[in-house]
Amino acid sequence: MSDRSASSPQPWLTVVGLGENGLAGLGAEAKQAIAAASVVFGGARHLTLAGDLITGRAEAWLSPFERSMEAVAALRGTPVTVLASGDPFLHGVGVTLTRRIDPAEMHVIPAPSAFSLAAARLGWALQHTVCLSLHGHPVSLIRPHLHPSTRILALTSDETGPAALAALLTDTGFGHSRLTVMEALGGARERITRSEARSYSLPDCDPLNLCAVEVVAGQGAAVLSLAPGLDDGLFEHDGQITKREVRALTLSALRPRRGALLIDIGAGSGSVAIEWMLADVSLKAIAVEAVPERASRIRRNAERFGVPALCVVEGTAPEALAGLPAPDTIFLGGGGSEPGVMDAALALLLPGGRLVANAVTLEMEAVLLARHAALGGSLLRIDLARASPVGSMTGWRPAMPVTQWIYDKPLPEEASHP
Repeated sequence: MSDRSASSPQPWLTVVGLGENGLAGLGAEAKQAIAAASVVFGGARHLTLAGDLITGRAEAWLSPFERSMEAVAALRGTPVTVLASGDPFLHGVGVTLTRRIDPAEMHVIPAPSAFSLAAARLGWALQHTVCLSLHGHPVSLIRPHLHPSTRILALTSDETGPAALAALLTDTGFGHSRLTVMEALGGARERITRSEARSYSLPDCDPLNLCAVEVVAGQGAAVLSLAPGLDDGLFEHDGQITKREVRALTLSALRPRRGALLIDIGAGSGSVAIEWMLADVSLKAIAVEAVPERASRIRRNAERFGVPALCVVEGTAPEALAGLPAPDTIFLGGGGSEPGVMDAALALLLPGGRLVANAVTLEMEAVLLARHAALGGSLLRIDLARASPVGSMTGWRPAMPVTQWIYDKPLPEEASHP
């Protein structure tokens, strides 16, 4: 049996999840925490819903939000209650609070989330449903999840969210998808409206809403495969793109791992960085591109593929690498033969990280051969041929061969013990 240490912090902050039904949805414990608090923080809507119980000082959230987090933390040791929407740890304020306050100092009383309420209304199995928050984010985040028969629950930012989502679905070939707009779930203003995305028209949507989507793919809908190596035609490019088959092999070599950061040097169309981010929602990427027109194209591709968080840095390596965070992985697909680029990339890479470099020119291949001789790693030669017309017949037309160098940067202890 283990005992709590005498020095363990005691809870002084209570976080209460609140639904649209207000006090009627709270138990005795939550009501007591609100009534006993010296200060109650929350959004204006939450403070209004709980107003009859608040005896202390009511504090609405400030802008920027960080100011309120500082105000809460400054009251450490005082009975404080924070009102949150539904489940405070599902796209809620609970996670933000833990950046400043030890969870051991908090007592959390969650309420059903909007996702739980929506699943209950629809009869959907929540564990088999994609749950997204588009609140404060582009609606394009839904794009990777648009697969036939997929069920999606998506929180939106405001009353314009459902219309924007319906437009995206229609524009990408998913206009026949069934869209259910669920407004003010759990409260007196609750309303549920159903239509196909292409015929959506709700003139007075409540700002507090969640959209349920049952995905139907129309003829020619661009479904993003879950496997690496998306069709080149899905990307906007000027020919400067890592081709599909080589890209699939390259992504395998890059070995995406949860939470990892990739820097793509000489990103071209951004195809490698985009597919890296599509592999898992936790992955991050920075695309470095010297040509402004291509940098703009990368941003458009990132938006189209639903990874708008892709960071694009305009500039020429190695200078453009200055000040960038040290990445777990680097892909060098263009410009690697320029003086200083390879040295700068290797210096920036975290110990234990991986660099993958592709060469199609003799100059870049010479760089990779020299680095392989000096540092080790592995070399791969990629030779592909595509069937194409030869007069009235068909023959194999070889693509430019690619030399790929894969190098894992040693950890410090490995470097000292060859």
